[in-house]
Amino acid sequence: MTPSSANAAFQPIEHVIVPPVRDLGDGFKVRRALPSALKRMVGPFVFLDHFGPVSFGPDQQGMQVRPHPHIGLSTLTYLRAGQIMHRDSLGNEQLIRAGDVNWMTAGRGIVHSERSPPAVQANGGELFGQQIWVALPIQHEEIEPSFCHHRADSLPSAEEAGVQLTVVAGQAFGLRSPVRTYSDLMCVNLVMPAGSRFQLPTEHVERAALLVRGEVRVEDESARFDQGQLIVFRPGANIVLRAEQAAVLLLVGGEPLPERRHIYWNFVSSSQDRIAQAKDDWREGRFEGIEGDSEFIPLPKESA
Repeated sequence: MTPSSANAAFQPIEHVIVPPVRDLGDGFKVRRALPSALKRMVGPFVFLDHFGPVSFGPDQQGMQVRPHPHIGLSTLTYLRAGQIMHRDSLGNEQLIRAGDVNWMTAGRGIVHSERSPPAVQANGGELFGQQIWVALPIQHEEIEPSFCHHRADSLPSAEEAGVQLTVVAGQAFGLRSPVRTYSDLMCVNLVMPAGSRFQLPTEHVERAALLVRGEVRVEDESARFDQGQLIVFRPGANIVLRAEQAAVLLLVGGEPLPERRHIYWNFVSSSQDRIAQAKDDWREGRFEGIEGDSEFIPLPKESA
């Protein structure tokens, strides 16, 4: 091994992902950090969208994500500003506010919509947050769909060395979120004052941090990381973050799933045949719909 390759082997950072912009339809754009050509998954986390901060005026509609299906995953919606109305085929209707957690487990199949509430559509507002997908373990891929909502004040939080942390899902730092998950994972919000330093836990095999605001660097490394980037850390690396300015990060991690996950549109599965079935079911209208909402997002057209 050459000196340069030996040094590379001990680099604490595996990848730095600059999320490309994606249009979810109806003009609503997000920055998609996962999946990436550099890294498909981090632990069981298979999808990470970062949206906003964006402001919109009266009658600009805001978020309008029409009914669409999911299988084989749980979705996590975490808002930092604004409001979203969630409706689904189980009959749930839930307003999501900043700091709240919506956790929806698709299992064998669910349909939901995400829209700005009527008052926000009429008067304008702002929107800022993340939506995350967590692939289900193979033994839970076909469980019954479910939905739960947790208010911001129900999430465990603590302060370490001046850094405020909130465990959004899973467990970390001796704290456990009330959100029910199906695999060992962590999703933690970190608020770092300027000049603070913070050591990341090592108990999760794969770890990454989305820089939501501000600027940070990894101690003993010269590179600085900017807002919007996803920093993927090498397994087992000792990571100490330093905030060059006030920063907010979303830390995700967990044990990687042993089987490959196939991803098509809103479907995730260990079986390509199961995804093909879900495509046919959506195309033929076999998913249960949302009561009182006849709109839907059609299956994407595939190239010949």
